[in-house]
Amino acid sequence: MSQAQIDTLAALFDDAVQTLKESGVLPADWQNKSQITRTKDLSHGDFASNIAMTAAKAAKTNPRALAEQIVNALPDNQDIRQVDVAGPGFINVFLNSDAKFAVLEDIFALQDRFGLSEQYAGQKVQVEFVSANPTSSLHVGHGRGAAFGMSVSNLLEAVGYDVTREYYVNDAGRQMDILATSTYLRYLEANGESVTFPSNAYKGDYVRDIAEMVKTQHGNSYVHSFEQVAKDVAADAQYDITANGDKELISGDKEAHIDGLIANSKALLGANYELFLNAALTGILADIKDDLNDFGVRYERWFSERSITDEIEPALQILEDKGHLYEKDGNIWFKSTDFGDEKDRVVRRANGQTTYFASDIAYHKNKFDRGFDKVIDVLGADHHGYVPRVRAALLALGIDAERLDVVLVQFVALWRGSEKVPMSSRSGEFVTLRELREEVGNDAARFYYVARKPEVHVDFDLELAKSQSKDNQVYYIQYAHARVCRVLEKLETSGLSVDDSVGAAQQNLLRAPSEEALIKLLAAYPATLLRAATGYEPHILTNYLKELAALFHGWYDTNRILPMSLTSGATPSAEELDMMQARLRLSKAVRQVLANGLNLLGLTAPSSM
Repeated sequence: MSQAQIDTLAALFDDAVQTLKESGVLPADWQNKSQITRTKDLSHGDFASNIAMTAAKAAKTNPRALAEQIVNALPDNQDIRQVDVAGPGFINVFLNSDAKFAVLEDIFALQDRFGLSEQYAGQKVQVEFVSANPTSSLHVGHGRGAAFGMSVSNLLEAVGYDVTREYYVNDAGRQMDILATSTYLRYLEANGESVTFPSNAYKGDYVRDIAEMVKTQHGNSYVHSFEQVAKDVAADAQYDITANGDKELISGDKEAHIDGLIANSKALLGANYELFLNAALTGILADIKDDLNDFGVRYERWFSERSITDEIEPALQILEDKGHLYEKDGNIWFKSTDFGDEKDRVVRRANGQTTYFASDIAYHKNKFDRGFDKVIDVLGADHHGYVPRVRAALLALGIDAERLDVVLVQFVALWRGSEKVPMSSRSGEFVTLRELREEVGNDAARFYYVARKPEVHVDFDLELAKSQSKDNQVYYIQYAHARVCRVLEKLETSGLSVDDSVGAAQQNLLRAPSEEALIKLLAAYPATLLRAATGYEPHILTNYLKELAALFHGWYDTNRILPMSLTSGATPSAEELDMMQARLRLSKAVRQVLANGLNLLGLTAPSSM
């Protein structure tokens, strides 16, 4: 049933309600908030309504008795074959065959636009996702945020939203200073200096590569002795390894140590310090962009944290003017507890520096100042404490916090056999998104990243993701698409061709339960997209595609599409050709919907496997 027919069915129930209101069965002010849902069991019809269940209290009667009255008040409609009352008062609607097959017409008429809608046209939404610090390559955890954010963005566009995908580049603050100083220390090493590398610096090979590039371009122009860089710097942390393998701090302070190295590097280099910061930022950000682009993830905007530096003080001034800031111990605090947060938050330290949270306040104000109706932040699960404070800031600024949705994406565990692969962005011993993609491919990575709810941990099975079996869900779905393509190739080699007009004329031959189930599931695709989009739940679409592929494979394995006589060289009978065309038409419809769904998830729809 097409969306237009669903709307027609809803209108029929509205007409019945109006009739019952006029006869005094229902109060005149009763509002119809019932639901029409697709049935899972074909014996229960095609659709079910709970209208009698929701209206029984207002009608002061039992739901089943009211359901009988509603059915009797329903206007006649050519698409409806039968209406029954079931159970405690559900109303089941059975469609006639022509109405059931209407979805096939819709699929062929709309093709790659089947399932799309304009329900939310005119509404602007911003989706910020990944936004990893540009201090290293993306790891497999970032990959889940990338796949999820891109899939959600695609789904929102599919239902009419004007979507802006945004990456917030954290190119300011202490982490960037640690990266710049790490690069400078590797630069000193590349120029022959003996350096004791700090425990809290970035140690990956990519830092050496950037340092070598600076050396190639500038030689030893910026070399200072390591003794000067480390002068009067607090001792680095020293650790002992316990019996169970844990690190135990013996002495020193890794944070004070790296901060001292940063301060000395800035003092020695002066304005040239920016050269190392920019070299590292430019190199790593370019790597991130290339990685995401190769993963099929694109953005409308890359938003620099530096660009809102001048917006931080005005945002804080608004909070000050509204009486939401106070001073304590030299720090300036935001009264976030007044707006539901568990504790107040520092926005400016005693040394005059604003906090990262102050930047977040300015950034989120900037988002809403740009006119977005809805803002969606896709964050790692470790940001769970971040949500209440941002909502508090929005409320304090006078912005409706309900316009902000935050989705927390849980962690990914990568397994090689029985061994869990550790990740650490400081040690450099991490599995990158690029390495994962190279091993299992983009399609498997994109699919398995979003195949579970975002709040559920993902154990990524590398061997399963590479297997060519029905246990590999993405392979099973893509294989269904390829199977249809293969049938069409065989048809062409046999000298026959698809005739959609004959297929449409003979569609009543598709009477097998498996064929009716396939058609019913195809009709559910638009509603599935809408539910996946509005709930920010791409796993709903992956589950749908798995179900559609499984139904198709089961049907294909037990029903011949091409006549048996073709393999023997005999001429097929007219009856065989009619059934062939009807089944080809159904197969092509399945192929189209599979391709549409895979495309929204960022996956390919192969014609052969």
